[in-house]
Amino acid sequence: MGGDHGPSVTIAAAISFVRREPEAELILVGLEQVIRAELKKNQADDHPRLSVVHATEQITMDDPLEVALRRKKDSSMRVAIELVKSGAAHASVSAGNTAALMAVSRYVLKTMDGVDRPAICSILPNQKDGPTYMLDLGANVDCEPHHLHQFAVMGSVLVSAMEGIERPTIGLLNVGTEDIKGNDVVKQTAKLLQADHARGVLNFYGNVEGNDIFKGTTDIVVCDGFVGNVTLKAVEGLARLVKDVMGTEFRRNALTMAGALLAKGALTAISNRLNPSRYNGASLLGLRGLVFKSHGGADAYSYEWAIRRAFDAAKNDVQAHLTTMIADLMPRGAGNLADAAASSATASKSSTI
Repeated sequence: MGGDHGPSVTIAAAISFVRREPEAELILVGLEQVIRAELKKNQADDHPRLSVVHATEQITMDDPLEVALRRKKDSSMRVAIELVKSGAAHASVSAGNTAALMAVSRYVLKTMDGVDRPAICSILPNQKDGPTYMLDLGANVDCEPHHLHQFAVMGSVLVSAMEGIERPTIGLLNVGTEDIKGNDVVKQTAKLLQADHARGVLNFYGNVEGNDIFKGTTDIVVCDGFVGNVTLKAVEGLARLVKDVMGTEFRRNALTMAGALLAKGALTAISNRLNPSRYNGASLLGLRGLVFKSHGGADAYSYEWAIRRAFDAAKNDVQAHLTTMIADLMPRGAGNLADAAASSATASKSSTI
C-alpha cells in the first residue's frame, strides 16, 4: 500500500514478476478490496501464485513513528513483517515510509545477536560492470565507530552470500585515502577494521573516496547513514540528469537524430547500465528476517527490481548465512571493541592494508 503510487505500481510489479519467475509466490498485503480490484484490472485476479492478506490500516509517508508502532498495529507494513517472523513469508518488500519500516521491522523481528543497529544496504554500478555494495544509506544518521564496524561485518557477509566472493574487499568512505584524513569516528573505525584485517577476519582495503564507489575499487563501501543517503540521492539525480541531457541533445535537430539512430544500440546499453531503477531494492541488514526497502517514488519496473532483490536473497538463503557468519564475526561488547582498537596500532604495522 506504500510509496508515492501505492497498489497501481506495487501490484503491477508483482504480477510482472510472478509471470517472469515461475518459482516465486507473492503475498499481497493491504486493503483487500483495493488489491483485488487492481488484480482484476490487470487480469490477474485468479493467478495461482498471488495471494492476498487483508490489513485494515496503512502507514502514510507522514505518519510519525509513534503512530506506526503503537496505533497502527494492523498496518499492511506490520502485517507483512509479521508474516516474515512467522515463517509464512521468506522476505518482505515495501515502498513505504523508511523510518517506519525500520522501526516496525526492528520491533517485530528484533536485531541479530551482536548487532546494535540495522543498516540499509544497496548496490551501485561500477566501471567493472559489477555491483558495489554500499551501507548505511540512511538508517543511522549519527554513528559511533563500533556501528560502522558492524556495518562492515554485515556487508561482508551479504556480499559473500549474494556474489559468491569468499573474502570481499571493504573500503571505508573518507575525504582521502591517507590514514590521517577524516574525522575521529572514521579514524577509530579504520583501527577496528585494520585489527580485523590483521586477524584475517575481514578483508579491509583501507580508506576510499567517493569516486572509488564507481571505479569498483572495493566490493563494499562503508559509511554512516547521513553520508550514504546524500550520496545515493545525488547519484540518482545525476543519472537522471545525464539521461535527460542525452535525450534532449539527440533530439535537437535532424543530424543529431540521425546520429542517435546509428548509435541506438549503444545508447540503449548505456541507459540500461546507468538506469537507477535497476538498482532499486535495499536490504535492511542486521534483522532476524529479510526486509527490503524500495524507493518511494518507484515505478512498476523499478519496484519489480526490489522484488527481485528480495527473491534472490531468499533463494540464496542469505538470512542463514548472515545468522551463522555474524555470530562468528561480530565482536561482543564494548570490551572487545576496545581491545581490538588498542591492538590495531601494533597489528597494522605488519599488515598489508
